[in-house]
Amino acid sequence: MADLISGNAAIGQSGGPTAVINQSLVGVIEGLKAGLVGSGQVKKILGMRHGVRGLIAEGDDGLVDLSAMDQAKLEAIARAPSSALGSTRDKPDEAYCERILEGCKRHDIRYFFYIGGNDSADTCRIVSEKAAEAGYEMRCFHVPKTIDNDLKENDHTPGFPSAARFVTMAFMGDSMDNASLDGIKINVIMGRHAGFLTAAAALARGESREAEEPSRYHAAHLIYLPEVPFSTERFLADVDAVYSRLGRCQIAVSEGICNEKGEEIGPQLAANAERDAHGNIQLSGTGALGDGLSDLVKKGLTPEGGKAPRVRADTFGYLQRCWPVPSTVDAEEARAVGRHAAELAAKGESHASVILVRSGNGTGYRSACSQTNLSNVARHTRHMPAEFISGSNDVTEAFYDYCEPLVGELPRFGRL
Repeated sequence: MADLISGNAAIGQSGGPTAVINQSLVGVIEGLKAGLVGSGQVKKILGMRHGVRGLIAEGDDGLVDLSAMDQAKLEAIARAPSSALGSTRDKPDEAYCERILEGCKRHDIRYFFYIGGNDSADTCRIVSEKAAEAGYEMRCFHVPKTIDNDLKENDHTPGFPSAARFVTMAFMGDSMDNASLDGIKINVIMGRHAGFLTAAAALARGESREAEEPSRYHAAHLIYLPEVPFSTERFLADVDAVYSRLGRCQIAVSEGICNEKGEEIGPQLAANAERDAHGNIQLSGTGALGDGLSDLVKKGLTPEGGKAPRVRADTFGYLQRCWPVPSTVDAEEARAVGRHAAELAAKGESHASVILVRSGNGTGYRSACSQTNLSNVARHTRHMPAEFISGSNDVTEAFYDYCEPLVGELPRFGRL
């Protein structure tokens, strides 16, 4: 421990919140208390209000002292969904990271922990490099988080299992609703570039997935992922085939579906839609894609002189990431990656991104924390692997094996 510098530690949360992001926050705090605080290297544990915004704010208003918080309070915070410290969508560039480093110097921060996705990993990378260039000794650690499950090097990311469980159970209930009244139901799921969360709708099929024909499934008859080019003509044919046979059809659609040219379908159906801070069409906060696809189905499947089919659409939106009943596996792993980041700091590591690795599936499922270079995660996007995708509208058995241990045991419903 003699080679470890003394100073304060700062922890921040960035990007879209999750149901278990506070488990990671508490994990870092616990890990620091057990190691660097106990040894005297870390004097204070400071929480950054709204991510790095809190660090660059004037005075001390952007920071909260977490050092003396008792375990009962920490446990209550860990169970709470969304970001307890507040989050930010800021995407720091070189100049912004200079201001972050100045904030670290001003508050004697020598250990920097940032919980978030690939942009957060990139922030850690840039700040770490700038600190080294300036001769300011500081340790920087990225703690993984994202419901999209799109971080490289990770088997899966904390936040995804809980969101996947929500999607699965929502489709289970929605399927029974859809079966009660004939019609076509479209559910739009988060995931602009990666289809993992949309694919979780397949788990709602339960034992019915063993049926030879997708039209026999209890739920999610059709699943459309951003990794597979989307054709409106094929979509209509798919829906028509299921609807003609069952008199109903339940559909899972990723918000980020694209055509063969790589152009997103959502913006094509929502010319006047809002854009976010990064210039992206806002897909999760609107019903534009669902409404557009509904209109497409009504027009395309209405027989000449006949009655249009009953079509409804829901956009799940933020409910996917803040439902306060997380996956048990997710809660445990989110806490573990936070602790592991603090342990890496105590071992003298200068910078790293914590990752989750897996060994085994089903009842033999196990996971462990490891580490990789920040540059391996920063600004990269992971996609659904080909072995998880079946044709243009389904998933493979390999995806079930991958996702089921993460989501956990599901309720079973009786049917007449």
